[in-house]
Formats: sequence, structure tokens, C-alpha cells
Amino acid sequence: MDLIPSFSVDHTKIVPGIFTSRVDVLGDQKVTTYDVRVTKPNVEPAIDVAAMHSLEHIIATYLRNNEQWKDEIVYWGPMGCLTGFYLIMKGNREPSEVYELLLNAFQSVEGWDEVPGAEAVNCGNYLMHNLPMAKWYARKYADYLSANAGKPEIFNYPKSERLVTDDGRQFFDS
Repeated sequence: MDLIPSFSVDHTKIVPGIFTSRVDVLGDQKVTTYDVRVTKPNVEPAIDVAAMHSLEHIIATYLRNNEQWKDEIVYWGPMGCLTGFYLIMKGNREPSEVYELLLNAFQSVEGWDEVPGAEAVNCGNYLMHNLPMAKWYARKYADYLSANAGKPEIFNYPKSERLVTDDGRQFFDS
């Protein structure tokens, strides 16, 4: 069985940043999945679940209301490992081309006084939100992106190197 592409990224070397996870072709349309990595996997603690949920609501609202980009946004949601988010967009842009959009989205979190859609009628777990922690994570990530804007490692995945056998199969150790 083939290893899916996101598992071929060396999670011991990845840093917070914005990465192209995959590009799919759906009919005549390209769709790109971005890995928006907020914390360093297996080094920094995972993002607080309630804060992650709040960031999901706030940034999804921001993205889907952004006049320039709203028609390109397909999906915004958390990673299961709680180290970041997936952004799916129409088209195929380099991560650096969506940098300003994401920087602005995370910077916008500071201005929210309440989490949009955080009511029982709108949300499946409306009591699980933490706006102060969401603001803390958003500020930390936005500051990090700003400080590292010119560094290629925040846009380029570190790939895992795998031994290939003589007959072309990849070797995976236990």
C-alpha cells in the first residue's frame, strides 16, 4: 500500500509555515490543499482543542468573507494532530502567494470579541471555545510568519528520505 503524501513529510524537520500538501485535478479545475502548520510537530505542545475550534470558526469566517479570495476558498479546518490547519483553495498557487491572506487572517483574530457561530444552533460543540487562547496562538503564529517571511523553510516541505530497494519498492522500517 502506498504511503499517502502527507505522511512522506519529515515531521521531525518541519517548522511552522505554509506548505503545498497536494494538488488535485477535479474536472478542468485544479484544487490545492495547503498545510498551514502553526506549531512544530512533536516538539511544541499540540494546540489547545478549544482554541483550535475557535481559530477554525474565526479564520473560516474571515476567509469566506474576504472580498479578494472568498470565491477561491473551498475548505478551512483543523488537522487531527492539532498542529495546524488545512486550507483547500481553487487553483494552484505557491504557498508564498497565499502568505499575505493567511498572515492577515491570523492577525485579524485579535479583533474578534466573540467567536462567530459559537451557539448551539450553529455549532456541534458550541461550549468548546477559548477565544483568549485562540488570540494567543494567532498572535504567536502571525509574529512567527512576519519574522520569517523571507525564509524558504516556511514554504518548502522537508521530505522524508526512504531507501528504495533494487526492484523499486520503498523500504519502511518499523
